[in-house]
Amino acid sequence: MQHQQLANGGWGELSFAEQMANIGSEVERAMKWRQKGQEKFQQKAFVRAIELINLTLNYHTKNLSKLREVARLKECLIDDFAFDNRYRSTDKSWHQYFHAFNYAARVK
Repeated sequence: MQHQQLANGGWGELSFAEQMANIGSEVERAMKWRQKGQEKFQQKAFVRAIELINLTLNYHTKNLSKLREVARLKECLIDDFAFDNRYRSTDKSWHQYFHAFNYAARVK
Protein backbone atom coordinates (compact mmCIF):
# COMPACT_ATOMS: atom_id res chain seq x y z
CA MET A 1 0.00 0.00 0.00
CA GLN A 2 1.57 3.25 -1.19
CA HIS A 3 -0.99 5.50 0.49
CA GLN A 4 -0.77 4.15 4.05
CA GLN A 5 -1.66 7.43 5.77
CA LEU A 6 -4.73 7.87 3.60
CA ALA A 7 -5.74 4.25 4.22
CA ASN A 8 -5.54 4.88 7.96
CA GLY A 9 -8.39 7.39 7.86
CA GLY A 10 -7.11 10.42 5.99
CA TRP A 11 -9.01 9.46 2.85
CA GLY A 12 -12.35 9.73 4.63
CA GLU A 13 -11.58 13.33 5.58
CA LEU A 14 -11.52 14.37 1.92
CA SER A 15 -14.63 15.27 -0.04
CA PHE A 16 -15.64 13.04 -2.93
CA ALA A 17 -14.41 15.68 -5.39
CA GLU A 18 -11.03 15.80 -3.62
CA GLN A 19 -10.80 12.01 -3.68
CA MET A 20 -11.55 11.92 -7.39
CA ALA A 21 -9.09 14.76 -8.08
CA ASN A 22 -6.36 12.79 -6.29
CA ILE A 23 -7.18 9.72 -8.36
CA GLY A 24 -7.01 11.95 -11.43
CA SER A 25 -3.51 13.12 -10.44
CA GLU A 26 -2.27 9.54 -10.45
CA VAL A 27 -3.98 8.87 -13.78
CA GLU A 28 -2.31 12.00 -15.21
CA ARG A 29 1.06 10.68 -14.03
CA ALA A 30 0.36 7.30 -15.62
CA MET A 31 -0.54 8.97 -18.91
CA LYS A 32 2.60 11.12 -18.88
CA TRP A 33 4.80 8.07 -18.29
CA ARG A 34 2.95 6.16 -21.00
CA GLN A 35 3.59 9.01 -23.46
CA LYS A 36 7.30 8.88 -22.56
CA GLY A 37 7.40 5.10 -23.04
CA GLN A 38 8.32 4.51 -19.40
CA GLU A 39 6.22 1.43 -18.70
CA LYS A 40 7.65 0.77 -15.23
CA PHE A 41 6.72 4.25 -13.96
CA GLN A 42 3.41 4.17 -15.80
CA GLN A 43 2.51 0.92 -14.05
CA LYS A 44 3.43 2.33 -10.63
CA ALA A 45 1.21 5.38 -11.13
CA PHE A 46 -1.61 3.18 -12.42
CA VAL A 47 -1.36 0.93 -9.34
CA ARG A 48 -1.48 3.99 -7.07
CA ALA A 49 -4.61 5.18 -8.89
CA ILE A 50 -6.25 1.78 -8.37
CA GLU A 51 -5.31 1.90 -4.67
CA LEU A 52 -7.06 5.25 -4.32
CA ILE A 53 -10.08 3.94 -6.21
CA ASN A 54 -10.27 0.98 -3.83
CA LEU A 55 -10.10 3.34 -0.84
CA THR A 56 -12.93 5.36 -2.37
CA LEU A 57 -15.02 2.25 -2.98
CA ASN A 58 -14.49 1.14 0.63
CA TYR A 59 -15.37 4.58 1.99
CA HIS A 60 -18.60 5.10 0.02
CA THR A 61 -20.21 1.71 0.64
CA LYS A 62 -23.70 3.13 1.21
CA ASN A 63 -23.85 5.66 -1.60
CA LEU A 64 -24.84 3.64 -4.66
CA SER A 65 -24.42 6.44 -7.19
CA LYS A 66 -20.83 7.07 -6.05
CA LEU A 67 -20.14 3.35 -5.92
CA ARG A 68 -21.35 2.94 -9.50
CA GLU A 69 -19.34 5.92 -10.69
CA VAL A 70 -16.12 4.77 -9.07
CA ALA A 71 -16.57 1.10 -10.01
CA ARG A 72 -17.11 2.10 -13.64
CA LEU A 73 -14.04 4.35 -13.48
CA LYS A 74 -11.98 1.42 -12.20
CA GLU A 75 -13.26 -0.82 -14.98
CA CYS A 76 -12.41 1.73 -17.67
CA LEU A 77 -8.96 2.50 -16.27
CA ILE A 78 -8.05 -1.16 -16.06
CA ASP A 79 -9.30 -1.63 -19.61
CA ASP A 80 -7.14 1.27 -20.83
CA PHE A 81 -3.94 0.65 -18.86
CA ALA A 82 -3.89 -3.13 -18.44
CA PHE A 83 -5.90 -4.58 -21.32
CA ASP A 84 -6.77 -3.72 -24.91
CA ASN A 85 -8.81 -0.52 -24.36
CA ARG A 86 -12.11 -1.85 -25.71
CA TYR A 87 -13.87 1.26 -24.35
CA ARG A 88 -11.53 3.36 -26.49
CA SER A 89 -10.50 5.71 -23.70
CA THR A 90 -8.08 8.46 -24.67
CA ASP A 91 -5.79 10.72 -22.70
CA LYS A 92 -8.04 13.59 -23.76
CA SER A 93 -11.14 11.85 -22.40
CA TRP A 94 -9.38 11.22 -19.07
CA HIS A 95 -8.32 14.88 -18.88
CA GLN A 96 -11.91 15.98 -19.51
CA TYR A 97 -13.36 13.51 -17.00
CA PHE A 98 -11.07 14.52 -14.13
CA HIS A 99 -11.12 18.26 -14.92
CA ALA A 100 -14.57 18.67 -13.35
CA PHE A 101 -13.41 17.04 -10.11
CA ASN A 102 -10.26 19.18 -10.01
CA TYR A 103 -12.38 22.29 -10.43
CA ALA A 104 -14.90 21.22 -7.78
CA ALA A 105 -12.12 20.37 -5.31
CA ARG A 106 -10.54 23.79 -5.80
CA VAL A 107 -13.70 25.82 -5.29
CA LYS A 108 -14.72 23.86 -2.20
